[in-house]
Amino acid sequence: MRISKTTAAVAAILIGAGAPALAQDAMTAEVMTADGTAAGTVTFEQVEHGVVIIAELENLPEGPHGFHIHETGACEPDFQAAGGHYSPTDNVHGFNSPDGYHAGDLPNIHVAADGTAQAEFFAPHLMLGEPEGDGAPFTLADEDGSAIMVHENGDDYQADPSGSTGSRIACGVIAPAQGD
Repeated sequence: MRISKTTAAVAAILIGAGAPALAQDAMTAEVMTADGTAAGTVTFEQVEHGVVIIAELENLPEGPHGFHIHETGACEPDFQAAGGHYSPTDNVHGFNSPDGYHAGDLPNIHVAADGTAQAEFFAPHLMLGEPEGDGAPFTLADEDGSAIMVHENGDDYQADPSGSTGSRIACGVIAPAQGD
């Protein structure tokens, strides 16, 4: 598991400040393409005010791609088992929606000509441990788990989820990191 220097420094400060222990501090997803090719790793690190998501991807087509957390921790047989975007409050899709956005909506990733992408996002509305209620932050460790999905096209961030991101081209089940 890769932990950035920033995350390690934040963790050291929080531990030194007597922050409450977190039930789970890291989860990972080994991402695979539809034909079973390894497509990299996405790490989810719990920090004091949310989750840092670190993507190190490979073997993907060049260009922008929608990148979302889906509601079920399953990818087989054709990535449809992952269900829709993670939306515990049934919000409308899209960062540009006047009615909010899904908890699983993330910014697009941009894949280079060599098939690789690196990205780092902060998600203040997510957590890795047990939920503390029905509102945010929402846990990725619920009964049926969650999956990370890479879509064929970039997300236009609009409310209409009628296929703007295209098909699902890579998926990974989000699971506790080794050693947790």
